[in-house]
Amino acid sequence: MSVTEEQFAALKARFPNAAIAKQGNGTQVVTIPAVPMPAGWNVAEVDLSLVVPAGYPQAAPDCFWTSPGLRLENGTPPQNTGIQDVPGIPPGSVWFSWHPVRWDPNSDNLATYVNVVRQRLREVR
Repeated sequence: MSVTEEQFAALKARFPNAAIAKQGNGTQVVTIPAVPMPAGWNVAEVDLSLVVPAGYPQAAPDCFWTSPGLRLENGTPPQNTGIQDVPGIPPGSVWFSWHPVRWDPNSDNLATYVNVVRQRLREVR
């Protein structure tokens, strides 16, 4: 079992509906449906997607995507977002240009990155 497969299995224990799909470019896309959103957003839950880079875990995941239409409660788009279509991610998904401050391939994992993403979503801005 690869490092990615092992880490995905641990992530799936936490998010049973999570899925992973290999892409033709050597990356993999992890999708976690129905992630609860904190107050301040226009929806109660989103589908979350992230790309596992080909060089993972030495290469850190970078950026993430949510269901199309995600906005702040007041209707404005979140900071550092846009629409960026990427293979394996639903068209029109909201792309968050959000990067881990540090990444240690010996101790960080897919769950670490999902925690980084969820922390960003708690920062309603």
